[in-house]
Amino acid sequence: MLHVTVEIWPGGSEIDAWTVATADIANVSESNCAKLSRYHVRATEGVNPLAGTPEWEAVGQILNHDRRSSVWSLVAKVAAWAIEQQKTGS
Repeated sequence: MLHVTVEIWPGGSEIDAWTVATADIANVSESNCAKLSRYHVRATEGVNPLAGTPEWEAVGQILNHDRRSSVWSLVAKVAAWAIEQQKTGS
């Protein structure tokens, strides 16, 4: 499982950091080594007073991800999926 945490570090200070959003990404393919894999995703984001958005949480899937690509490719797909979930209020 991948666990992605997005934090704000005010002025670059880890001590004052706070979590903005998280994503848990689990490979649920029949074969954990499948070239094209399916992932279960759970994403959360806290209240954002600057954007005027409420706290939200969503679950879903990323299908047919090519595991031979960079991990950042999967994280980008999850981020794009999460943006759509936040927009639709899912």
